[in-house]
Amino acid sequence: MNNMTIIKILGTGCPKCKTMTNIVQDVVSENNIDATIEKVEDIMEIMKFNVMSTPALVIDNVITIKGRVPSKDEVLALLN
Repeated sequence: MNNMTIIKILGTGCPKCKTMTNIVQDVVSENNIDATIEKVEDIMEIMKFNVMSTPALVIDNVITIKGRVPSKDEVLALLN
């Protein structure tokens, strides 16, 4: 049985954070990936992940990318 992937995008709403959110949403919808996408903008929540540079991409509570915007291919590879 396939569990739903939980994707969190950590970022305070800066342009890079918005770009990452759009890329992740596109990849999930274009590839019919069973995932929920949560936008984490609360700085205290972000700090719990020990991330100092945003945007950061967290997949099933594992930090996969931080401080930069990934390509669609990179996001797809992380989700597969």
